[in-house]
Amino acid sequence: MDSSPDSSGHHTQEPDLHLAPQAVGLTERGVHGVALTWVDNAGLTRAKTVPLARLAHAAARGVGMSPVFDVYLVDDSMTSSRHTGGPDGDLRLVPDLDRLTALAAQPGWAWAPVDRFDQRGGRYPGCQRHFARRMADRAAERGLRLRMGFETEWVVTQDGAPAATGPGYGMTRLVELSAYADDLLTALAAQGLDVLQLHPEYAPGQFEVSVAPSDPVGAADEAVLVRETIRAMSLTHGLTPAFGPAVTPRAVGNGRHLHLSLWEGERNLCAGGDGPFGMTRRAESFLAGILTALPELLAVGAPSPASHLRLEPSRWAGAFHCWGLENREAALRFITGAPDDPAAANAEVKCFDPAANPYLVVGSVLAAGLAALDSDAALPMPVSGDPADQGQPRLPTSLTQSLARFEGSTVLREAMGDELFEAFAAVRAAEAELFAGHSPEELVAETRERY
Repeated sequence: MDSSPDSSGHHTQEPDLHLAPQAVGLTERGVHGVALTWVDNAGLTRAKTVPLARLAHAAARGVGMSPVFDVYLVDDSMTSSRHTGGPDGDLRLVPDLDRLTALAAQPGWAWAPVDRFDQRGGRYPGCQRHFARRMADRAAERGLRLRMGFETEWVVTQDGAPAATGPGYGMTRLVELSAYADDLLTALAAQGLDVLQLHPEYAPGQFEVSVAPSDPVGAADEAVLVRETIRAMSLTHGLTPAFGPAVTPRAVGNGRHLHLSLWEGERNLCAGGDGPFGMTRRAESFLAGILTALPELLAVGAPSPASHLRLEPSRWAGAFHCWGLENREAALRFITGAPDDPAAANAEVKCFDPAANPYLVVGSVLAAGLAALDSDAALPMPVSGDPADQGQPRLPTSLTQSLARFEGSTVLREAMGDELFEAFAAVRAAEAELFAGHSPEELVAETRERY
């Protein structure tokens, strides 16, 4: 921010109110409003909007918003933490104009993610996007950069039933919703998103889209943009999208897997080394840190009580605390890629789902991986075949269990800072209490279309 408030809270330095250079051309494209979004600790995307003519003003001064949203739950009730809660206080939402995007599925609208600042222009310690950027900067200080990308899964329904009846991964389902899928691909491409795949998934009416990897903050931004594009296009076609971890009780749910690779300059450290399946030692240590921390990371990446309806064996959900080469039952899956394409080598965290805040996901995974570099950690033996047949340990089987592990993590507390760490933990504890005693049917009904 380039202005500061006087004692009354009003900014004394007049900003440049000319239309932001990044917005040039949006008027000609019929854009009238800009949605400014952030993702709260419940995993919900919140928004304020400004007319396009006020965008430069918003970028210079920010838009007001209460910090209490950091302790909102998935049902819009509130809890509190030591630092956050109640009606007092105000923040400034400052759009990142480098990410400004005309929304192809929402005519008349553009979008930009925000960073959150306090009234004096200081970085707000509870800002999840700041946290993700700070962890990426820590990696850069060690000569490392991460390439990350999310897979997004969702179910489309019509009048309460799956909108397509074709089999899992089947061409029939794609034919049934051909126009929808075509419009979705067109909209994503128009927004500058590099789609790698769009295909039917296993569950009835379920699809998955994956986009090319980006830097950690960019990957989280794109996860938000992808979801809201899917939502808008679904509604345009008379369909209802469900992004909840569980859409039908006792059935395969929605994941949002995180892919990542570790780079040193132009070299992918996940390939060309002497470690397991060609990893370099630094990549192995980084992944070992993630694997070791998965029980506490689960509270971040699978943060809803409904997440544990999805995390069941034999559903390729990553319910087991182990890793393996191309093992879709392991929580951490390693992919070597083709021998002539070392850039493709990466790891996939399979136990995460769409209830998670993507900025917290990338930041927490980075923190866990970086913490292991100094100890030169090594991966245990990989698991091949079904982990259930080999006595491999399960990850926590409830939010209460994963939250206890999260609250005991000195690595994640130090990385997030007390304000963000405690607000997030308060939301998780309150949601565990909110849904205590709910049947799977009740839990699914109250969460599947909230995210």
